Amino acid sequence: MNTADAKRVLETALICAPQPLTVRAMGVLFDMEVSSDTIKALLADLQLEWSGRGVELVQVASGWRFQSRPELRPYLDRLHPEKPPKYSRAAMETLAIIAYRQPVTRGDMEDIRGVTINSLILKQLEDRGWVEVIGHRETVGRPALFATTRQFLDDLGLASLDQLPPLEGSEVQESALDRLDFESLSSSLLPHATDLPFDAGGAAPTLAKPFSTHLRPADVGTLHTGTP
Repeated sequence: MNTADAKRVLETALICAPQPLTVRAMGVLFDMEVSSDTIKALLADLQLEWSGRGVELVQVASGWRFQSRPELRPYLDRLHPEKPPKYSRAAMETLAIIAYRQPVTRGDMEDIRGVTINSLILKQLEDRGWVEVIGHRETVGRPALFATTRQFLDDLGLASLDQLPPLEGSEVQESALDRLDFESLSSSLLPHATDLPFDAGGAAPTLAKPFSTHLRPADVGTLHTGTP
């Protein structure tokens, strides 16, 4: 198979895949006869070829995917005018602490925020798929240790935690969200945080759309033929 055909196979698979694809998974497309280095080189070529379009090829924590460019989000939102559920400031501060100080216990988070954390806030973040328990600290009571997930990175369009925006200081404080640039990474997060307390009686919300509008198999005809 020549380079052009191999690139076309990768492009088609990535557009049709409902989830990001790893390099190993893409190797299966070629019966593992194409090396990982070659696949990465082809992916780099595809990134350049799509650089001037409204859709871009990016690497996130779970692999590679096509996604809409953030500057086009206002236009795409017109197709889905419903408002995403809001996240309380307490939930966003808790998420920020976990992201920057993981792994942390609930007690660690409460020490940083200076207030008791409602159990439903942690459940909300777990149900959204952004945080998970990865173990227990070997101390009295063996408290659970929380950390962020790959889904958290995928929703922010990040490949690793190293790409999180740096904090001005070494400590995560209660006002951490005022310094975080999550808005530039995901307009689905901070813009919808409020100072209202989390509604303990409501179901844990999920975002109507992540930062990126992903192409689904049903969108392929639209992408290539321009059909409505």
